[in-house]
Amino acid sequence: MQENEKVKNVQEQQGKRRIFPFPINRQRYLYVVGAFTLVGILAGYAYFHFIGCRTGGCAITSNPYMSMAWGGILGYLLPDFFVKKDQDKDGVDDEAA
Repeated sequence: MQENEKVKNVQEQQGKRRIFPFPINRQRYLYVVGAFTLVGILAGYAYFHFIGCRTGGCAITSNPYMSMAWGGILGYLLPDFFVKKDQDKDGVDDEAA
């Protein structure tokens, strides 16, 4: 019976380390969102440069600014799949308190 409790405790500890999405504080969350947005902007420009639209008829890829804007938007939205802001012990978000 004690072995089962030890196994359960180990599994609980491992589960706490592998929470997905990963919880981080507000300041780190803003850094992560900023970094993903910057990478998205660079990826949008790379998409325009390497793939692009040679005829100019494509709405997004014919203009580097549009490609960068869409890449930045996707980069801004993407971190929500991987990280989340920490919540208080009451389960209330930091901004709501």
